[in-house]
This record gives sequence, C-alpha cells and structure tokens, in this order.
Amino acid sequence: MRATQRPIWASRTLERPLRLVSSVAALVWFKRDLRLLDHAPLLEAMKFESAAGLLVLEPQWLHSPECDPQHVAFQLACAAELQAKLATLGLPLLVRTGSMPAVLQDLREHWRFTHLFSHEETGPLWSYRRDQEVARWCASASVQWLELPQTGVIRRLHSRDGWARRWLQRMNAPQAPEPTGFKAAAGLHAEPLPTLRELGLSKPTRELPAAGQSAAWQTLNEFLAGRARPYRQALSSPLTAPHSCSRLSAHLAFGALSMRQVHQATEARIAHCGDRELAWALRGFASRLRWHCHFMQKLEDEPSMEWRNLAPSVDGLRAGDGAPLDAKHTERLQAWCEGRTGYPMVDACMRQLRATGWLNFRMRAMLVSFAAYHLWLHWREPGLFLARQFLDFEPGIHWSQMQMQSGTTGINTLRIYSPAKQARDHDPDGRYVAQWVPELGTSAYPQPIVDETGALRHAKQTLYGLRKSPQVQQQAQALQDKHGSRKSGLPQTGRRRAAARALQPSAQPSLQGELF
Repeated sequence: MRATQRPIWASRTLERPLRLVSSVAALVWFKRDLRLLDHAPLLEAMKFESAAGLLVLEPQWLHSPECDPQHVAFQLACAAELQAKLATLGLPLLVRTGSMPAVLQDLREHWRFTHLFSHEETGPLWSYRRDQEVARWCASASVQWLELPQTGVIRRLHSRDGWARRWLQRMNAPQAPEPTGFKAAAGLHAEPLPTLRELGLSKPTRELPAAGQSAAWQTLNEFLAGRARPYRQALSSPLTAPHSCSRLSAHLAFGALSMRQVHQATEARIAHCGDRELAWALRGFASRLRWHCHFMQKLEDEPSMEWRNLAPSVDGLRAGDGAPLDAKHTERLQAWCEGRTGYPMVDACMRQLRATGWLNFRMRAMLVSFAAYHLWLHWREPGLFLARQFLDFEPGIHWSQMQMQSGTTGINTLRIYSPAKQARDHDPDGRYVAQWVPELGTSAYPQPIVDETGALRHAKQTLYGLRKSPQVQQQAQALQDKHGSRKSGLPQTGRRRAAARALQPSAQPSLQGELF
C-alpha cells in the first residue's frame, strides 16, 4: 500500500495544526518503528525549521546473542521502503553504523540539531543501557530528547490495576496523521543502506517474507478480508496456522505496523462485517491483541526477567541455571536445537522453525515445555537459540513466554506438553511430521533422548513440591500482584484464584495470546 493511500479498513487519525518552530532542528531516530503512518515522532519533526531521520545499525545489536542475519535483512528491507517514502516528503534518512552516542556526536559536528525524537522501546538490557547513554549525551550536548509511546506498555507503572483500561484508551486514541512534508536539513542527503556483507554478516539461510509498510498492510488487509475466517479453529495446528494466523508478528516487531493500527482496523472490520463467521473469528483475534503488550509490560516492569528467574524459589534447579551445562545436558540442548530428540512432533516443529523462521504459538510453547520439563534445561540458552530463529523476536513477549512456559514465574500453572498428544490433536494423519521428519521409521531416526515418564515424574515432583511451601506461596502472591492480569479487559481468573491455581497440577491448560 502506498503511503498516500488509506488502509482498506478505516481508522481514526488525529488532525491538529502544526506550529513551525524556527531556528531549531529535529532529528527523528528510527528504531523498531519503520513506518510512515501513525508515527508521532515524525509529526513532531514537521514543526521544525529543518529535520532529518536517522537509522543506526548498532554493534551492540549485531553482536548480541539474540540477533540473526535474518533480523538485519528484514530491518534493511523495511528501511529501504521507508527511506524512499521519506525522500518524497523531503526528509533524508541517514544510515549509520556504530554506537549511538558516537553517531550522534559525529552528526552534531556537521549539523547542530537541537531536538531528538523517538518512540519508547521495551528491549533487552543492551538497549536499556544504550538509552541511558543517549540520555547522558543529550544532557551534555543540550539536546532535548522526547520519547513517545507507540504500544500499550506504560513507563514507570506503579500498579497493574486498570492497565487493560489504559491499554484500550491508547489503542482507541486517534492515530498520528500521515506527514505531509518536511524542511530537509541543508547539506544532508539520504545515505545508501549497507549490505549484509558490508556489516560482516552472512546471507540468511531461509527465505524471508516481504518487508515494509506496504507488505504489512497487505498482510493485514488479506487477513481481515477473509483469511481469518478459520482463525479460531486453525491457529493451534502447524498444518493450518501458517495460512489462518494473522502473520503480522514480524511486521509488529519491526514497527512496519503499529498495534493501534491493527486494533483499529480489526474493530472497524468487525463493526462493518456482514459475514458472521468472519466477525466471530476476528473477535477472537481482537481479544488476543491485548496480550501482546501485557507480556511486554512484564519485561518493562522487571528487566531482569531477561536473564533471571522471576520466582527465586526455582533458582539453581535446572541444568544451566547458574552453572555451565555438563556434557549430558549440552548434548540434550544440541539435539533439541537440531531437531533430533527422537520425539517426532518436537523435531518436526524445530525443523520447520529453522527452515522458515516462523512457528505457530502452541508449537512454540511445546518446544519450550519439552526443553524445560523433558530435558530439564534452564530457559536462558534455549531462549537465545529461539530468539535467533524467530523472525518476529520481540524481547518482552519472548522472555515472558520463555519463563511462563518453563514454570519459573511462580504464578502460572505448569504447562507440560505431551508431544504425542499434540501430534494426535493437531497432526492426526501424520502429514506434518512426514513433511519435516521424512526419515521417521528408518534406522536414521534417533531413539528418544530421554524417557518421558521418568523425566516428567522428576519435573512434577520437584516443582509441585516447591509450590507447597508457604514461603513460595507468599512469593507467588506478590508476583501476581505485580505482574498478573486484572479484570477490565484481559482474560483472567481473579487475583487470588489465579495464585491458587498456579499451585495445582493441570493437564493441558489453554494458552492465552495465541495471536501469531
């Protein structure tokens, strides 16, 4: 979709007069918000006498253990479209490689910008520290930095009470209108995007979906037009989910679309949909949008969730938690990563993920459950591996889910998946497994790497035994008060009831947030 076109499904935009600010210059810092529409920092920059955009490929990201060449390739593809669109509006998109403070300092020696505008970001520890460095640089250089929200995540949140209501208020708020033009900074011009080779990265081994704002809107419009019809029934099976899920997750992760755009377009489609089956499916989709920011809020409130167990009671229980993996567990991790555990459904899912960069939510949860309970691995190393595989890696969702599916939050029911049951439920004819594990039934396929009965008996006895402790139950209540969902919008069970349920065994609990 061209930037000058409105989405098929109507959305509200904020119309407000712009007052030109003279003798000052604005720099728009693009991070994971690579779009032209519903972009408040761009709107701010239109007020200034001169302006430019900036995209920085930071070594801290490129060399982080979560980053994969596919992420960089997708970002560059998004940036290429954005750069072309901005050029038609008179805003050059500068592209630099280096640490952010150094890039800003170098740029300011050539152009005396006075204001820096960006969106807030809930990212990993390196990005948090980077933002602290940027804040210090701005203070020393007398540059005013304004960060604007783009999701439902609330900075410096004191209480989860009323969070869902505030999410809805943000999502229903008018969108930032499309920019109409900028006064480009003199002497600055759009700069060529680097290649993966120039960045020292190899070409991705998998084919990537189309990237950028146009591709994101096409994907959303196709979903809302009818592809979503079987969504509720199809989202759990790896056979049907690739077509019937929204497939918006990568676009949201890189900001080619905003969550507000998705929310408003979905609600508008439901309101004007004469197809009852489609409207019913879209209501299910709409209800899950809230969980996107709900899990990101957890990382915002508890940054250590990226590397430390949320519940202290489980510290040191699993291999790799506080100590290097021994040879046995190193082999287990490697077999899991390579899809050769001897459990066909697990191996098929891992091989699909490695080949495509995408897997539906239920199968993602099964992979984590298997690593945590069957293989008794701490979630950090498996989480880093999965982060590199998922094209749609979103730190807040990813690490919250890694802990929840591993049973280390202290407030969620243990989600222990039986690979055999998942195969019966979601691949009854064996077509999926046959596609991804063609050697099944031959001597080339390995025996199960662990005995399921013994492994799960050990996991359940250990974890449920811990949860009987009054001290652990008290910790669970405190964690629920801080991180748990509330009434007013999110599916929930009530604060005390949720804490009580988390202490009891459960067979196959339904999973929330199966959006993507």
